[in-house]
Amino acid sequence: MPAPGHAQHEALFHYQSEFDAIAVLRRHAPAERPAPAPGTVTNFLGLKVPVAVCPAVLEPLAGTVEGVPDPGNWHADIAEWAAALRAVEAAEGRFTVVELGCGWGCWLMNTGLAARRRGLELTLVGVEGDAGHLAQAEAALALNGFRPEDWRLVHGIAAARPGKAIFPGAGAAGWGGAAVFDPDAATLARAEADPKVQVLDCYPLEELAGGRRIDLLHIDIQGAETAFVAGNADALDRQVRRVLIGTHSRTIEGALEAHFLGRGWRMEIDRPAIAPLRGGRPVVAIDGVQMWSNPALCTAAAQDAA
Repeated sequence: MPAPGHAQHEALFHYQSEFDAIAVLRRHAPAERPAPAPGTVTNFLGLKVPVAVCPAVLEPLAGTVEGVPDPGNWHADIAEWAAALRAVEAAEGRFTVVELGCGWGCWLMNTGLAARRRGLELTLVGVEGDAGHLAQAEAALALNGFRPEDWRLVHGIAAARPGKAIFPGAGAAGWGGAAVFDPDAATLARAEADPKVQVLDCYPLEELAGGRRIDLLHIDIQGAETAFVAGNADALDRQVRRVLIGTHSRTIEGALEAHFLGRGWRMEIDRPAIAPLRGGRPVVAIDGVQMWSNPALCTAAAQDAA
């Protein structure tokens, strides 16, 4: 997170929202400040994040408890936090979240914790190409008391259709690994023989979620957002109440707007990617945030929840 006063820090306040984002965050902050725990950073919800998730950032913060994001904490800003928690507030009976590019399971657990506090049953599904990150997610889920029957982690790639994709080998790409989709036979054969990469199965939305209704679909897949949304458009319309997307370029943001508006969805929050100019080109420093709601599946009360 940029330091206060830095232009990128101030830009995080410049989101557009149809609801009171700050009020949503405050509603989910426990009345009593969560207790700190050694070897972890505890966020404002009370979720314990092991330092091993991101040592360079979290080791200096070990044993601390974060306040309400203002305008963010070490990994997300007001817009993304408020959008995710709004989806929790609109859920009834059961909260189902599918996180694509789940990494250490951030949004599975933060929304899952908030939903658990509301007394909701949980279905948490995460998809990730890096097996090391999935191991971190499994450990963090256990640390925070999530029952194994409430979650499913998939080692694979979210995609428009079944098939194979090439992904960097374990730990090779850090948190920015991007998949290569639809490789031809020769490219696939070379990848299968290359220890620096891995060949993984692709999972469209219906295969991940079955026929269940999804309260929140979180997408952060390093530039493949538009292709995933377009390729799974019918399933999104049928099954998904809200989509929260980390965007990786202004071009992607425009394409997502055209897609969702064209299919009758509503934008609920928008904070554009922060892309300073370098050598005459915009280079994304902080991903953008968009959340869209599906009027066909969101009741009037859920649309107006704030």
